[in-house]
Amino acid sequence: MKGEIIPIIMCGGLGSRLWPISRQSCPKQFWPLLSNSKVSLFQETLKRIMNFTCFNQPIIVTNERYKDLVQEQIKEINFENCEIILEPEGRNTCPAITLAALHSIERSDNNPALIIFSADHLVKDNKKFELIIKNSFHNIEDNKIYTFGVYPDKPETGYGYIQINKSENMGELTPIKVKKFVEKPKKIDARKFVESGNFLWNSGIFLSKADTIIKQIGLFSPETLKNCKNSWLRKEKENKFLRPFGKTFLKCPNLSIDSVVLEKSNSIFVIPLDIGWSDIGSWDRLWESLPKDDDDNSFKGNVFLEKSKNSYVYAQNRLIVGIGLNNLRIIESDDSILVMRKNRENLLKRVVNNLKKKGFKESVCHNKTYKPWGSYETLTRSNNWQVKEIKVKPGEKLSLQSHYYRSEHWIVVNGTALVEIDDNKKLVKENESVFIPKGSKHRLSNPGKFDINLIEVQMGSLLSEDDIIRY
Repeated sequence: MKGEIIPIIMCGGLGSRLWPISRQSCPKQFWPLLSNSKVSLFQETLKRIMNFTCFNQPIIVTNERYKDLVQEQIKEINFENCEIILEPEGRNTCPAITLAALHSIERSDNNPALIIFSADHLVKDNKKFELIIKNSFHNIEDNKIYTFGVYPDKPETGYGYIQINKSENMGELTPIKVKKFVEKPKKIDARKFVESGNFLWNSGIFLSKADTIIKQIGLFSPETLKNCKNSWLRKEKENKFLRPFGKTFLKCPNLSIDSVVLEKSNSIFVIPLDIGWSDIGSWDRLWESLPKDDDDNSFKGNVFLEKSKNSYVYAQNRLIVGIGLNNLRIIESDDSILVMRKNRENLLKRVVNNLKKKGFKESVCHNKTYKPWGSYETLTRSNNWQVKEIKVKPGEKLSLQSHYYRSEHWIVVNGTALVEIDDNKKLVKENESVFIPKGSKHRLSNPGKFDINLIEVQMGSLLSEDDIIRY
């Protein structure tokens, strides 16, 4: 059955409950959050898919903002055999899945089976998961959608719940008729659900024939299907990237697949999972999923704890020393530090929204910005000067540009750069520098086979990206 299921990977979420690491500019799925792991959650998902023999070429759905991040991360793990749908702007999961289903039928010339994943889930028992998927595929019926439910181990309020009849067979691999969905209940209700024994967590993973998904979306949200079809008819293709026509796609309502189909359809069945699944949706959930020391502490990075317990500490850049911590979450990023007590994650999303309203750039952006040619990161700045680290990938170049209000010094610390200033070109090698006066047209490119790293020192009265004239 090799290649008979097309995996759809949803990769556009913001993950604000994992701030300050997860932000709009680089959300949680693109970060290596698991202990001793150097790959991101998105890359973990791709590696899992690479090892499943039943999967065909996957379709990744993200938005234009994350094009460069997705391209960089699939390249890092040599995962080139995929197609990537780029939404002009996120419209939640229903339009995204509609586009993927339309493309899968167009690509296969039949009615393929699809399995929808999120890019930020943890699965500990991959062999068992593949066995369940294969069994489900062999028994799939047209006009039915199979969602995967997880046995709850506590009254979690951050998940949706799936209710089934108590008399139903709760054995694994057996699809069970869904009675109803309950979206993120209050604590008292979640406790009742867990105690009743006839509720499962909604994992957000589901399996169906492509035509079934399209028909169900058309039944419950015809506006979504109409706009997705029209935008897909006018799509543009660039290598592995596929772009729906933006103006039409943005007419789609912002709706989740759960609210449109799963909560309304009478054709939903659930398959129980016991595979060590977790949605890495908050710092508490991440702590629960990670190995711990004898005092139930877990950490990542340069961390030293003394007489501390039940805490999670994430150090991105600096040494963090914790003494006498109890039930705390301490997260250090390049420009922010979060200190939060356990079980207060429900407040974090609200706090991040308030930071955004008050104009804190740290609420949405990191210091490091990814570009098609590489990346740049602000190291330090003052009123009239700024220092950045710039990385340029082999064979890439920056745009030809000039600045009205600032001059720049480039110091190459690794590699050899080809620098163009007005009509002059020169190679600048490691430990050499070059000066770019105000108003000069200039460009930097990498003619070599390895990355270039350089330090850029800007001097002037305006240091923002607004002071760029591109040619």
